[in-house]
Amino acid sequence: MARLPQAFLDDLLDRLDIVEVIDRRVKLKKAGKNYSACCPFHDERTPSFSVNPERQFYYCFGCGAGGNALGFVMDYERLDFREAVEGLAQSVGLEVPQEDPREGREPPRDQNKPLYEALERASKFYEGALRQHPERHKVVNYLKGRGLTGEIARDFRIGFAPSGWDNLLQANGADDSAQDLLMRSGMLVKNDKGRIYDRFRERVIFPIQDQRGRVIAFGGRVLGDDKPKYLNSPETPVFQKSRELYGLWQARKHPRRLERIVVVEGYMDVIALAQFGIPYAVATLGTSTSETHLERLFRIVPEVVFCFDGDEAGRKAAFRGLEATLPAMQDGRQAKFLFLPEGEDPDTVVRAKGRAYLENLFDHADPLETFLFNHLAEGLDLESMDGRARFSKLAAPHLHRLPEGVFKTLMYQALADKTGIDVDSLKRLQPPPAPRPEPEAKDSAAEASDAPPPYDTQEPPPEMEVPPEYAASENLSPSSSNPVHRLLGLLVLKPALVEHVPGDLLSGEGDRDEVLLTEVVTHIRRYPEVTTAALLGFWFGTPEGDFLNALAGRETIEEDAGLKALCLALVEKLSRHPALDAARQRVEALKKKPYAELTTEEKQTLLSLTQEIRRLSGKH
Repeated sequence: MARLPQAFLDDLLDRLDIVEVIDRRVKLKKAGKNYSACCPFHDERTPSFSVNPERQFYYCFGCGAGGNALGFVMDYERLDFREAVEGLAQSVGLEVPQEDPREGREPPRDQNKPLYEALERASKFYEGALRQHPERHKVVNYLKGRGLTGEIARDFRIGFAPSGWDNLLQANGADDSAQDLLMRSGMLVKNDKGRIYDRFRERVIFPIQDQRGRVIAFGGRVLGDDKPKYLNSPETPVFQKSRELYGLWQARKHPRRLERIVVVEGYMDVIALAQFGIPYAVATLGTSTSETHLERLFRIVPEVVFCFDGDEAGRKAAFRGLEATLPAMQDGRQAKFLFLPEGEDPDTVVRAKGRAYLENLFDHADPLETFLFNHLAEGLDLESMDGRARFSKLAAPHLHRLPEGVFKTLMYQALADKTGIDVDSLKRLQPPPAPRPEPEAKDSAAEASDAPPPYDTQEPPPEMEVPPEYAASENLSPSSSNPVHRLLGLLVLKPALVEHVPGDLLSGEGDRDEVLLTEVVTHIRRYPEVTTAALLGFWFGTPEGDFLNALAGRETIEEDAGLKALCLALVEKLSRHPALDAARQRVEALKKKPYAELTTEEKQTLLSLTQEIRRLSGKH
């Protein structure tokens, strides 16, 4: 059977945000670090459907449904594999390649991996130049003048691009392959005369990281009088400006739970606020705030504050942000707008007046409705009929873009109060949207009354349905007491834990689950950057994939430290199995003889073996 390249599927899953994909179809609510909802695949009243944004997979503790974004769309919209891939690829700007008819060939190398590696090398080059280059004093003095500490520069991986045309090019080797890679990653420029040179020269360098912490692009601030003052990497296969936000990786790493995110205008604002104890600022990357940006932010926090200069340019930028925010304003979300005095920015304010002062300004910033109505009313006389009519025509289309809910109803009522026009008339000022097609009705099997009962999202059910292929095999139903099953679930959740699994633990033989453990560990070691979603995607549509979904879904530990500790404990327990099995076999052999017929030496051996079994089993 023809199939799509694994590298393409991995890239697709890497670009998708599973929370965004599912929330478009089933409204999710924040539940700690995860999101929850009533499961769309079986009838329930208590939410048992959980979506993990960090691991990019979902799981229902009630019916056992689980997987990645692709599997969800296939099941929810009843699409075949190709249809689901094409729809999701279109949503993230990917072109679906032709299927490869050759079976059994090696999966192609991820085409983007060399780009990530090249960008990481470039970042380390710039960081090294900041520490060692003879001209480093230029950028060091600039950073000190802006009040930045060495620690915050380290946390944001700030670097230095020295003067000169080909520093980065020479550092990576001037051969054709290295040059081509730097061109594809946006680090080199080719002019009309065919000359190739470094894009960033004599600039402070700010690496831009994606949601997994990988360097995907750079921003650079000039040290001299060159133009432009700020320069960003161009868009590449791994960098799309409308999707990424500077500082979001650092904000999400912060141990304190975020309640709001502040959108500011520049790199230095983000870094300065983080240094002064406000670790939740982000900045757009040479483009206006997009709907994709806002959807991503609202998946993390319920409140977004736009903090811009109070001049005309700042207000225009803020209003573009407001327009992008409107479709995302579901009930329970809040957007605010703060305008600082002319000549001030978050950097200068936090240094002059401190964190508490600036956070108080965030608390009392104008809510979306105030900024929207005030902005649209500028220059209009709302005391006159003409002014109110014009105001209504300006405001109604914006209100129409709000999602259905209480907030939209209140906004229309507020506009009616300001204009004296009834709500129904205001709604008619904008034609209604085309009706959104409803998903097909579910099979009667999915709605059957004997569907598994709901379970609390924090605890797995005592028993789960297992694919028939596994149920027929010995010891292959998911079990919380089976260390192989627990280890498989942990490796799916956090593939990097494979470094703690010793090679001598894997025989590739034995029962079905032990064989699967060997296959999973081998796959992760072969592709060390594989994610949870991509790992599930590799076994997608197979009994093994369903089984791995179930195992991963049972794990409720969220912290990396807890996952590592459990992994080490399981490995230690599994490493005792050969000795434990041998001791049990010897005991069984001795028990075949009546106890009275055992010699004194055999009785002593039996006692010693029993104690050894208790010790190895952890029963002291």
